[in-house]
Amino acid sequence: MDFFFFPFSSAFMFAGLLVGIVIFIFWILMIIDCAKRKFKADWEKIVWILVMLFATWIGALAYFIIIRVSNPRGVLSK
Repeated sequence: MDFFFFPFSSAFMFAGLLVGIVIFIFWILMIIDCAKRKFKADWEKIVWILVMLFATWIGALAYFIIIRVSNPRGVLSK
């Protein structure tokens, strides 16, 4: 009976691997964006990078929602 479900389990494993790769790339891109972005104070950048390093993809998602979506060009740009 396990032989019958083998293609489905490998498909789920492949889908999980793809989702993991996409999340990892998103996490790296948000860290790079934070490092390049201008903030009002330097400690804000340090705090956001630490949040993303310790909270991984959840911290990157919070950064994306709070900072990136609200001001795509940077905090100091008008």
